[in-house]
Amino acid sequence: MKRMIWLLPLLAGVSWGSVGIFVRTLTAAGMDNPTVLSTRMLGAALLLIVGMLAHDRSLLRVRPRDAWLFIAAGSLGMLGLNFCYNEAINRLTLSLAAVLLALAPVFVILWAAVLFRERITARKIASASLALLGCALVGGLLGSGGLLGSGGLEGGGLEWTAAGIFMGLAAAFFYALYSVFSKIAMERGYHVLTITLYATLTMALALLPFTDWGGIGGFVAAAPAGNFFFLALHSLFASVLPYVLYTLSLRDAETGKAAILAAGGEPSAAMLFGLLFFAEVPTVLSLAGLVLTVIALSFLCAPGREEAPPGPA
Repeated sequence: MKRMIWLLPLLAGVSWGSVGIFVRTLTAAGMDNPTVLSTRMLGAALLLIVGMLAHDRSLLRVRPRDAWLFIAAGSLGMLGLNFCYNEAINRLTLSLAAVLLALAPVFVILWAAVLFRERITARKIASASLALLGCALVGGLLGSGGLLGSGGLEGGGLEWTAAGIFMGLAAAFFYALYSVFSKIAMERGYHVLTITLYATLTMALALLPFTDWGGIGGFVAAAPAGNFFFLALHSLFASVLPYVLYTLSLRDAETGKAAILAAGGEPSAAMLFGLLFFAEVPTVLSLAGLVLTVIALSFLCAPGREEAPPGPA
């Protein structure tokens, strides 16, 4: 069963890769970025609370001395990641912003080595390098084409700004911080649902003053049943499932490996969703990047000399 643990961060990356479907639809409906994020996080918090009340109410309890962990995971991890990534998207091409975010495993591996004494092995370095190369190819960064629209080169070329590069790197850094705080909370005995709920709730509360409630009301009023269901799916697939799966993987998986798997799965899934939902036809380089990413993830999970294979579940 421990071998199956590597599917969790990969599936988390696939869920995160679906974010563009929801963001494009809500943005087209007139919502700004804080409002889109607010609908996602408020819905996610509500779904988590209902699920935990039905499953085990004791999961809602936290020790006051550990409250800073959840506040940090939500305000620095989730909020920092989403805010900086949105800013990078506004200042750079989407492909370049995605590739910068894919650098998160580098920060995670470094943090994990310092805080959790996880070894930086040749396998991790090679796998991270291959996965990042694959992500760059999928995003169209290394070619003249790429995915037109959300994943391609807009305006025929890259637009480089110092602020945009900084925001993209900051998003990767905050992504790594969420992994670190979640790992610490899990080592203190907290359930994955508890960690995800309070981090999500912290971000949702921080976004309340910046939310356009009229825009949300107008979107729901246009088609009450269908649009309300769409918002629920947005919260489920863009927040609840990926964060629960990713945080759950940290219980048995090394933080660095989990981050590489999630970061590798996200752009590849985004490419496939773009093809299915928006007719964004990938180039040969994009497909080559997808294959390379899969090879890198397989290489990462295969047992080798440097790392003993997992023991029995």
